[in-house]
Amino acid sequence: MEIKEYVAWRKANLKVEIEKLAKKPKLLIIQVNDDPASDAYVRGKLKDGAEIGADVQLHKLSPQISQEDLFKEIEKANADPSVDGLIVQLPLPKHISEAAVKLAVSPEKDVDGFHPLTKFDPCTPKGIIDYLKREGFPLKGSNAVVLGRSEIVGKPMAKLLTANDSNVTVLHSKSKDEDVRFYIAHADLIVAAVGKQGMLDESYPYKKEAWIVDVGINRGADGKLHGDVVPNLPVARQTPVPGGVGLLTRLALLENLMEAYKK
Repeated sequence: MEIKEYVAWRKANLKVEIEKLAKKPKLLIIQVNDDPASDAYVRGKLKDGAEIGADVQLHKLSPQISQEDLFKEIEKANADPSVDGLIVQLPLPKHISEAAVKLAVSPEKDVDGFHPLTKFDPCTPKGIIDYLKREGFPLKGSNAVVLGRSEIVGKPMAKLLTANDSNVTVLHSKSKDEDVRFYIAHADLIVAAVGKQGMLDESYPYKKEAWIVDVGINRGADGKLHGDVVPNLPVARQTPVPGGVGLLTRLALLENLMEAYKK
């Protein structure tokens, strides 16, 4: 099943589930920036919520707000019983600590999955794992390579793959080229999350039965969006950019919201 078809199917199921509930699951998005990319992400989340019948609200604050006042707003949402899920949209202004904000959100409402004690898997890795399972990819015993070690994707992706019994290798900018080529040549699954357009290309050796998940979203010189992987590599399956992992991430947020509501 293609990702767009899979996401539409899951959202339709969530809509049916929500229609039976006495109260709509409520997600509050706190945004403290005027970033165009963030605006686009937020619009997508509001649209997703409307499609499945969830109550998704945006609380937009001035980028000049103090960290103390932002924490007060977060605490209000933490204490509000009507709010099931809470996210603080990134990036944040330079005078506000991203690490401190992640700790301020209640673990019970942290549907982004960023708090160290969170009850939820981070959205991008969760969305990828859920899709791989639905498509029948054999995670158990597979050789998985994660390119990138970010706190949002690389590290939690490796953790979730390990939890699903994959043999996981994390490669990054300091990995030797010969090692990168060796592990890619033996990989059943490659998750590319380095933020570098076309980093994986035809020059690398691949198993013909390998799957590649492209997390990268890069704005090219042509003004279009490109992944970390060049299209149409000689592998069994490769996720597209755009229309791939971004949709899985947004779906996982809705899944986490439903889980928060039920708890």
